[in-house]
Amino acid sequence: MGQVRCFGPKVRGRTSRSGSLPYSQLPWLVLKDKGVLEAVKTKDNGRKWIWWFLGVIAALQLYFVRELLAAFALFALGFAAIAFLVASVYLAQKSWEAGVARLAASQNSWILAVRRSVGSIEELGRRPLRRPGSEAAH
Repeated sequence: MGQVRCFGPKVRGRTSRSGSLPYSQLPWLVLKDKGVLEAVKTKDNGRKWIWWFLGVIAALQLYFVRELLAAFALFALGFAAIAFLVASVYLAQKSWEAGVARLAASQNSWILAVRRSVGSIEELGRRPLRRPGSEAAH
């Protein structure tokens, strides 16, 4: 293989006594202004993400992966429907509770009459059916 004379400061420290390196030992080099070679970083994050993207695209082409994604979507929809039902029942219960509390605090004459009648019915329910000391019918 041929050899290249190095001009860049990062490469110059690694040169042999003759001032040149074989191609296999050179880092990535790029030609800058006025013919100066500079080393380019070999760790490129963009390449890593490109490989990940290509790997995901390749995995999506597999039937098994498609089936897993479909099952995940169905389970996600099912759990979302259950969560919606639970949230709607909770919201209905809280609104009913607030309405009853507001109604109980009301001083409307109709509400006061209903409260008195409910109180008298509760009192009738607490009374015993027989008088104390009476005998049972034979």
